[in-house]
Amino acid sequence: MFLKKSNIRTFSLLFTVGLGSTLAGSVFSPNVGTIQKANANTIAQNNNSKTVIRIGYQKAATILYALKAKGELEKTLKASGASVTWTEFPAGPPMLEALNAGSIDFGYTGEAPPIFAQAAGVPLVYVAYDPYGPKAEAILVHKDSPIKNVADLKGKKVAFAKGANVNYLVVKALQKAGLKYTDIKPTFLAPADGRAAFEGKNVDAWAVWDPYLAAAQKATGARTLTDATGLAPNRGYYLAAKSFAEKNPAGLKTVLAGVSKVSDWAKGNPKDVAKLLSPVLGIDAAVLEVAEKRRKYGVLPLTNDVIAKQQEIADTFYKINLIPKEIKVKEIVWQGKK
Repeated sequence: MFLKKSNIRTFSLLFTVGLGSTLAGSVFSPNVGTIQKANANTIAQNNNSKTVIRIGYQKAATILYALKAKGELEKTLKASGASVTWTEFPAGPPMLEALNAGSIDFGYTGEAPPIFAQAAGVPLVYVAYDPYGPKAEAILVHKDSPIKNVADLKGKKVAFAKGANVNYLVVKALQKAGLKYTDIKPTFLAPADGRAAFEGKNVDAWAVWDPYLAAAQKATGARTLTDATGLAPNRGYYLAAKSFAEKNPAGLKTVLAGVSKVSDWAKGNPKDVAKLLSPVLGIDAAVLEVAEKRRKYGVLPLTNDVIAKQQEIADTFYKINLIPKEIKVKEIVWQGKK
């Protein structure tokens, strides 16, 4: 128990010093309410002989939210006497803290949170990836900005969420332009605050992801300095508690099959996905449809190339002091999805 509490404190500290974020969520401190709710689900499971699979989700994470809304996984699990509980989280970091605490079994985040979690010793495994895509994140400048290319960012204030996927995009874009990370003035802001700073022209550029990217482009007429094409993969990852993957591989495969089925549906129905998400996100359905159409879909096993790219991101975060030690991504890749 002491080790688990120690890991939670270490993980919280990492996200205080260098915060990771999800593809579709900003940086948040631990959410005690959601973790307590997840712990309540754990107690319920312990009092019930039937298998209960506990899934953490975010409203802005298209596929898992749609899986919950459609209710198809419940029907599948019921046939085998199992059930599912859902706990909502505002972002990836508190979700992975709950996973570390043994309160959830499965979740989805962007590239950064599992890197921070592994560095903190959280017992998780990568079980599949979502290609998502480089068009779904970008560096924006004001429509009347004199900045014409990435090289012009030298000495400028660039807003982004520290440790997020876009943090890596900024680093790679600067490298391609012959600049160093220290050549800009990073301004670490979550999407809502980044939008306010950008619209108020308190920063010169803003790196952000969909659906916030699509919303900002529509509302402000911002110019895209560069998206992540050729720079960063901008992938999402399905993650599981190591103990769950080891003890219930059949249940994990059932969940992944359900996720894959909904992913296939979402790929062919961006308008319906946008309508589903609009009321819960408070973003116009037309804007969400733009975001959905420029992302990629899939629930795919991690290949050597995908692992190598995730390792490159981890190494980059280590080099710029966002994580305190080097990690080996391949050490926590689940071998059951073959």
